[in-house]
Amino acid sequence: MPSREGSPRDGPPTPDELISQIASARPATVADYMAAANAHYYATRDPLGAAGDFTTAPEISQMFGEMIGIWIADLWNRAGNPAFHYVELGPGRGTLAADALRVMARFGCAPQGIHLVETSPTLREAQRVRLPGAEHHDEVDALPDDAPMIIVANEFFDALPVHQYIRTSRGWRERLVERRDSALVPVAGEVPAEEAVPASLRDQPEGTIVETAPVSAAIMQRCAFRLVRQGGAMLAIDYGYSGPAAGDTLQAVKAHRFVDPFADPGEVDLTAHVDFASLADIAQGAGAAASALATQGDWLRRMGIEARLQSLIAAAPDRADELQGQRDRLVGPKAMGSLFKAMAFAAPGWPTPAGFTGDTA
Repeated sequence: MPSREGSPRDGPPTPDELISQIASARPATVADYMAAANAHYYATRDPLGAAGDFTTAPEISQMFGEMIGIWIADLWNRAGNPAFHYVELGPGRGTLAADALRVMARFGCAPQGIHLVETSPTLREAQRVRLPGAEHHDEVDALPDDAPMIIVANEFFDALPVHQYIRTSRGWRERLVERRDSALVPVAGEVPAEEAVPASLRDQPEGTIVETAPVSAAIMQRCAFRLVRQGGAMLAIDYGYSGPAAGDTLQAVKAHRFVDPFADPGEVDLTAHVDFASLADIAQGAGAAASALATQGDWLRRMGIEARLQSLIAAAPDRADELQGQRDRLVGPKAMGSLFKAMAFAAPGWPTPAGFTGDTA
């Protein structure tokens, strides 16, 4: 998650101070606004769970991380049991990694190192409790280069900043965030921005918004280059779509409710939907293979979540309803099962990752 620049005052800035900083001299891009607000947000709290603002799949059920552990162990076995590093981008509280590593150990699959790309001091402390001995990194470039890497990115790309472009009566303009009195509001910029909009999306009606994610693209490219050089694979799971597509997906969540993304900067979780087709194009351009896109529900079923559910119920029959409810939240089409997508990327010569139909691209 993004790092936060130091504040000139003691303690984190207030929302009013963030408003002043974000648009003090001139309007900021939506990307700059999102980066500044999220940097403050993640650096100053643990946002997860019932007492936080949102809940991720690993916090809903151990079955989620366990299926990822099975995915890694299967890939490692078919690759010939190589030494490798476990890497997670934006690992939350470390719950996913703890569940995955526990299952991997049952198959004799032990990583050479555990590496977490995380800059939030609060979340790093939670990760140290669950994953003693794990090494933290501020960015992908700091990861080790002496062995293959198996990278997990669950709900990571959605928190990275996006640029927004809006079709106006004068053509495409970048969407900016402007300070008006004590509030921030989105406005259309003055500089023509046709070249920033994908050619296939330029012929859209007035008011249409198109998003691009250069920070996500850069991180995906760095990961793909590493896989090609070192070997390994990557699993990305997030809510998103297969683009190119138009639409405003910027959203904010606070206390498990959707709120205005331009109110209370730094006090709400800002995210945008992930364009998986773009990630695939970037990975392939770097020389890695990209899998077909799967819904989270389909991928979890292919990895064996139903069998795991039955074994958990057999061990604790009194928890049957609770466990089935967790399964339903993860795979149900009206819950996370359809909105969340999964895609894998693999180095040349590595096996096709499990859980995806069709050939890798």
